[in-house]
Amino acid sequence: MTGPSTRPAVDVVIPCYNYARFLRSCVRSVLDQPGVDVRVLIIDDTSTDDTPEVVAELTRDPRVEGRRHEVNKGHIATYNEGLLEWAKADYTVLLSADDLLAPGSLARAAAVFEANPNVGMVYGRVVYYQDQDRLPKVVTPPAGTTVWSGVDWIEARCRTGQNVLSSPEAVVRTSVQQRVGGYRADLPHAGDLEMWMRIAAVSDIGYVRGKPAAYYRVHQQSMMRTRFSSLFADLEQRQAVFDLFFREHPDLPPRLKSLANRAIAKDALWRAVRAYDRDRLADVPVDELVEFARRVDPGAERLGEYRALRRRRALGPRACSRTQLFVGSHLVKRGRGLVSKQVWKWRGQ
Repeated sequence: MTGPSTRPAVDVVIPCYNYARFLRSCVRSVLDQPGVDVRVLIIDDTSTDDTPEVVAELTRDPRVEGRRHEVNKGHIATYNEGLLEWAKADYTVLLSADDLLAPGSLARAAAVFEANPNVGMVYGRVVYYQDQDRLPKVVTPPAGTTVWSGVDWIEARCRTGQNVLSSPEAVVRTSVQQRVGGYRADLPHAGDLEMWMRIAAVSDIGYVRGKPAAYYRVHQQSMMRTRFSSLFADLEQRQAVFDLFFREHPDLPPRLKSLANRAIAKDALWRAVRAYDRDRLADVPVDELVEFARRVDPGAERLGEYRALRRRRALGPRACSRTQLFVGSHLVKRGRGLVSKQVWKWRGQ
């Protein structure tokens, strides 16, 4: 007779809305994980495609369970149903049905948890790829692990104003997840960033270098390209995250909130600068971006990005787009994008 397993246990919640074509490969990427005991819950949020039939097929494996909502509840309620009501294992993963876990990622994360009892979340490198059957080849950097104190990790987020996770690469200690609660319905676009910081407020954060942790699929139906593609949705939701987080954590140093405000103001101004460089003033609301930056950070007009914008306004967009004047190499190296990639993907919600 075989005794109880001593391997780490991981519960994986897979919300699905009209992603039947991706679901088999997603679940297989979980079931094939070595060195851990996995359990999968697929939550079908009233899909209109073949999701019920695919779920019926996948649940023949005793490690897979399926639920179907009678009415569409939306992504936040679906996430929280799985994470707070169903998950019971040592560790939990929220995995979109169109993404994949990388081979061995759960065992690598579990090893960090086992060696560091104060760590509440472990993540690794995510690889973005297009809607195709073959995964991209990636260069694997040297393996290693970093563990930050929660406050240090929060400060790093404040300095950039950006999220650094896409979600599928995050593994959370289940006791910590249930301690901090679920995702917030009032932050549908940047609720993941707020969640990660909430976890960092009560625990340390681990990072695994080397092999990828997950593959994030980018396609035309993803939430990234549909509901939350607005320029201001990204900026305003990230600002709302920091406002809410620091309001609910008044014990943290006030300078952290100031760092976050400045970083988001810089981001808004940088987008305005790039609108001149690309001659896209007809598409990008430069004046609104400037007012947003001023509102977020009263010292916005002292920033290098603001001075760069003034120079471009003096030259005009055509001259800027021909010469491609940049603010400075130090800003180019920061690699600010026009729209943050760290967003939830959910079609039609």
